[in-house]
Amino acid sequence: MTSLVGKKAIITGGSRGIGRETAIALAESGCDVAINYITQESAARETAQAIQRLGRQTMVIKADMSEPEDIQAMIESVQQQWGKLDILVSNAASGGFRNILDAKTSHFDSAMHINVRSLMLLVQAALPMLEKSSSQAKVIALSSHGSHRALPAYGLIGAAKAAIESLMRHFADELGPRGINFNVVLAGLVKTDSTAQVPNADAMFAAMNEKLRITRSRTLTARDVANVVRFLASPESDLIQGQTLVVDGGASLSV
Repeated sequence: MTSLVGKKAIITGGSRGIGRETAIALAESGCDVAINYITQESAARETAQAIQRLGRQTMVIKADMSEPEDIQAMIESVQQQWGKLDILVSNAASGGFRNILDAKTSHFDSAMHINVRSLMLLVQAALPMLEKSSSQAKVIALSSHGSHRALPAYGLIGAAKAAIESLMRHFADELGPRGINFNVVLAGLVKTDSTAQVPNADAMFAAMNEKLRITRSRTLTARDVANVVRFLASPESDLIQGQTLVVDGGASLSV
């Protein structure tokens, strides 16, 4: 198994779904993990307890990724308690499922601030610690097929995901020479509390499962995505830079 012993990580939106599975996967490899949440404190603490049972250190930090002051305070908390940061996973996402014609400027601002601006501010705030990592530091962002496909009621989130992928490429170009890898994991449709709210979710999952023949119809899970995030957080990915890795069981190979 990949070793991340001695590494420190932050995962935004780490209380549930892909964030929770990523936190546990990193901890299983020896990483200490700070869990960020905004509303689900009990779920965040349950995730932290799972990390502690693995013998790893953890922090639970409430911070709203749409608020610059919260982002700065979260990074400062990690600096004060751990004094270092090696891995930053930008997973928190929001924006609401609605048609673009029904969207207000407040909806647009929320989607862009939580998904995109937060990534910029996280990297800016964490950069001093990331640069001091004893090995290649890692920044990993989560995306979805909505970044390049039109999906029902997904216009604002999809636009934000496309912006995330572009921002990560530019971060790789600007900061890669300073010892930091920037990569994206584009996850296929995974059953989580969030995707349960997608309009026509059952039909979308059924259609996806029809396309998973390449993987003998094994259902894509949050843990499958987390395992790829863990790989990108490891030294084995040092020469992967500015890329978007698709994890969808081959569902996007055919129409």
